[in-house]
Amino acid sequence: MIKYDEYDKQIDLDAQVPEKEPERQYYFMEVLKGWAQSEKERLGRDLTYNVQTFGCQMNSKDSEKLAGILETIGYVATESEEADFVIYNTCTVRENANTRVYGRIGYLGNLKKKNPDMKIALCGCMMQEEHVVEKIKKSYRFVDIIFGTHNIFKMAELLNQRLHTNKMVVDIWKDTKEIVEELPSEQKYSFKAGVNIMYGCNNFCSYCIVPYVRGRERSRNPEDIINEIKKLVSKGIVEVMLLGQNVNSYGKTLKNPITFAELLRRVEEVEGLKRIRFMTPHPKDLSDEVIEVMKNSKKICNHLHLPVQSGSTKLLKEMNRKYTKEDYLALVSKIKEAMPNISLTTDIIIGFPGETEEDFLDTLDVVKQVRYASAYTFLYSKRSGTPAANMENQVPDDVAKERFNRLLKEVQTISAELTKKDEGSIQEVLVEEINEQDNTLVTGRLSNNLLVHFKGDKSLVGQLLNVKLTECKGFYYIGELV
Repeated sequence: MIKYDEYDKQIDLDAQVPEKEPERQYYFMEVLKGWAQSEKERLGRDLTYNVQTFGCQMNSKDSEKLAGILETIGYVATESEEADFVIYNTCTVRENANTRVYGRIGYLGNLKKKNPDMKIALCGCMMQEEHVVEKIKKSYRFVDIIFGTHNIFKMAELLNQRLHTNKMVVDIWKDTKEIVEELPSEQKYSFKAGVNIMYGCNNFCSYCIVPYVRGRERSRNPEDIINEIKKLVSKGIVEVMLLGQNVNSYGKTLKNPITFAELLRRVEEVEGLKRIRFMTPHPKDLSDEVIEVMKNSKKICNHLHLPVQSGSTKLLKEMNRKYTKEDYLALVSKIKEAMPNISLTTDIIIGFPGETEEDFLDTLDVVKQVRYASAYTFLYSKRSGTPAANMENQVPDDVAKERFNRLLKEVQTISAELTKKDEGSIQEVLVEEINEQDNTLVTGRLSNNLLVHFKGDKSLVGQLLNVKLTECKGFYYIGELV
């Protein structure tokens, strides 16, 4: 009998394989520990793994679980893809991302020729597309395991199956109502963590593949979320990011529904937690209650990511965003009235089918009125399987790029002006890492999500410190420890 103290699971390898999750996965992890130990002895070295993450923060959270499972089995992380087990956790939001992944899979095939015992697994959103799986089965037969977004938790079971069948294992679920948490997780940071509060999306924006590959909305029980956050805080986590495709929809599918605002209140009550972030809220249903909770909170960060996508009411209708330009601006006014110093960021798509110069100018007008601290700007990418891919009047590339550059210039000008306003002030910073360009500096994040670089060493990483913002550099600051 093996007891996992952290998750309080009892594993009996002489008993039948458990049907219930996550006990079933812990059973397979324990079985594989014996196999991994034998392999280590045969090779005379540790078994290594490499997880490559493409896409969003939810993918990053899934990758932490995959790493946790492999670490539990007995694998050791390596930066190199010349590992004994390589996992690509894929994204399919843009078509060109798929092309890039195919090239990388081909590279792995060459590595596997050198190390025939190497295992290759592909998972994530791209694998939820039937034509992708068929192409891999036909053209990349050296891949060992293919699974999707709904059964990430089955990694150990699928590896065990691959070892016993000696042929490609494909396990894709079209949808699920199941939520399996309480699995090992190898977190990237020791001081901040993402916490899934819900999965899936019901919005069906016309350009977006996510609802088709992530499934329908389903929320975790609030008690499970709070317990996970308490465990994280007990290990030193000071900041959590609550994750969902549309966090405003949280709680609607629960047996005892609660609002996202109520969940925020409960998270705020967790002792020892210093900072709360969340993403992503949808402008169509960001409630007055959430704004009020943010306004009164001592822990929710002074930052809100509110994707607008376009400033044109005509295009917003075509995108199926369910709000108008006027609706969005009214919401921003309400937010700023409650929190005058709030830092707003956004997502904007340029070149959506049918976009005219007038539509683009509407988007530029929203940017000027809202004055975003930063914006993630994208050239529209036709995505097979979405309604927008079949729309007429696709915008020529040169026209879209010219508009994109004009938008970017405006965003950068406004961002620099906003950043300059706080120059000279003293603010609390969460130190995240040693600066990549200069190892005498550390990089920290303000409550408003902007970065500041200042003199320091790795002993400061994970600490909340007061820093004077001595010099504005447009999108970031140079500072000094107070």
